[in-house]
Amino acid sequence: MKDHKDLDVWKQSMVLAEDIYALTKNFPADEKYGLSSQIKRAVVSIPSNIAEGAGRKGDKEFIQFLYIAMGSLSELETQLILANRLQFINSIEIYLSQIEKIKKMLFGLIRYVNNK
Repeated sequence: MKDHKDLDVWKQSMVLAEDIYALTKNFPADEKYGLSSQIKRAVVSIPSNIAEGAGRKGDKEFIQFLYIAMGSLSELETQLILANRLQFINSIEIYLSQIEKIKKMLFGLIRYVNNK
């Protein structure tokens, strides 16, 4: 597999991570070790799993890590919806749009790796 840093899905997930870190700076102080921390862990997991999978020997392992990244995306989506319901953030549409884009990219990459 090519270097993970060359993968568009990895690049987009890094942008999402930067955006989410900036977003959580505005969370209430008492959420520093609560929802804010969980959101950051989930978003960091996405590019990290893409990178780890790309560094593995076989395609089967790579796909497994891509599915883990997909799970982290769903986790992040749920946490952002909760943060919005708790009124920690006003608008989540831009982040949900980024998540959808990355999900599609991950599915496309999984399909590509499966069919090669």
